Amino acid sequence: MAPKSHLSTWHKAGFGLLTDLYQLTMAYGYWKNNLHDKEVVFHLFYRKNPFKGYYAISAGLALVIDYLENLTFTVQDIQYLGGLKGSDGKALFDESFLNYLQRMEFQCDVDAIPEGQIVFPHQPMVRIKGPWLQAQLIETALLNIINFSTLVATKSARIVQAAEGDHVFEFGMRRAQGLDGSITASRSAYIGGCHGTSNVMAGRLYGIPIKGTHAHSWVMGFENELEAFESYAEAMPNNCIFLVDTYDTIQGVKNAIKLGTKLRSLGHEMIGIRLDSGDLAALSKKTRTLLNGTGFKKAVIVASNDLDEYRIKELKAQGAQIDVWGIGTRLATAYDQAALGGVYKLSAIKNRRGQWKYKLKLSEDMLKVSNPGILQVQRFYDENGLPSGDMLMNMVENMQKQVLIDQNTNKVFNFEGKDSQYLLKPIFSGGKLVYESPAINEIRAFSLAQQALFSKVDIKNYAIGLEQRLLKTKTTLIKQNTVN
Repeated sequence: MAPKSHLSTWHKAGFGLLTDLYQLTMAYGYWKNNLHDKEVVFHLFYRKNPFKGYYAISAGLALVIDYLENLTFTVQDIQYLGGLKGSDGKALFDESFLNYLQRMEFQCDVDAIPEGQIVFPHQPMVRIKGPWLQAQLIETALLNIINFSTLVATKSARIVQAAEGDHVFEFGMRRAQGLDGSITASRSAYIGGCHGTSNVMAGRLYGIPIKGTHAHSWVMGFENELEAFESYAEAMPNNCIFLVDTYDTIQGVKNAIKLGTKLRSLGHEMIGIRLDSGDLAALSKKTRTLLNGTGFKKAVIVASNDLDEYRIKELKAQGAQIDVWGIGTRLATAYDQAALGGVYKLSAIKNRRGQWKYKLKLSEDMLKVSNPGILQVQRFYDENGLPSGDMLMNMVENMQKQVLIDQNTNKVFNFEGKDSQYLLKPIFSGGKLVYESPAINEIRAFSLAQQALFSKVDIKNYAIGLEQRLLKTKTTLIKQNTVN
């Protein structure tokens, strides 16, 4: 079974300061106004699909769990906060507030969509219900984790789909956005569908398969390429994928074949060769011909060099004979989109009478108008078990019918009597963990299964909308707040 270690094995435990200052200043404001224990609901969601696609792959939940389980303020944290000053030169926070933070224990209910699930804009990926101070305080870290993880997992899925069954490996650590970014990118890429990574730390932490042989510097360090290949083969006869483009690619392939023949005589088998520059389509065809003609039909051709889903599609259209794709920069950095743009919005506050008062954010841009209530996503399935629509609903209000309305087109979809499931699952109850994260291999398998399921759906016309009563509530609140 894959290790369950997550953030706390990579960082020191105690994540209280992993936030923006304004979360702490608001927390202080709630505390000063005796609002810190008032029960509220927040939802984390994104507004626009990444990479101009049709959906995203949910990722990062296990990291969120680890963060929340280690949400504490150490003595050093409290001392640091105590040293912060306001514009008058006095302490920014009262000592009694800092003592409160140091004693604080997480108490929120957390519901979330499991990793690997297909998700759409405006659907809550995480729902937080609990004390206002705590629910506010965790916003920044949750967005940091979910935004990047989901972005890379989605990019990975797009690349793996473009590869059409070929193996894909993430090789992006050296170009990733920092050490933690590289670890999270490797994990997320695997969830999206990659078969492994070159990142050894990610392999140890998460049980992801790791791959790698040698670089150009190895070849350049010897008198000639043949000597370099021979020395590497002697050192690691069971891990030979030769990088052949240091000097002359085709000659490099011929040298690899010579070493492959020698390895075979010693009871070993050359795994293959790697192409890292030049006309990959033409070179791969010539390489395949050479390998097949010398008895190495099973030797794989690995390609790298600034690849992504677009380039893979181009190379396949050109008939490239590539078996394995090594994806670096454009996967680990989620090129060509800098961020997912997920947000975290307040949607309900419980009043003194124990009733929920719904909240929404208004904007002239309707895309930015949030949804009120305590929300859940209900996914419907047709008689063949294929997804047929997602309805956003308020868990507090009784639905009139299982009918959703597309806010953009006003088109009505009736799902009465259809099989369905709720996507948000209980993760924490009263601050206690009630969910067991699957092993990374199980998450990846679930992700690939969901991608396969949705590949059979007319995704461009997939039904997404609000339940009738929720839409009515939202419309009423917009009018009320517009008047005010």
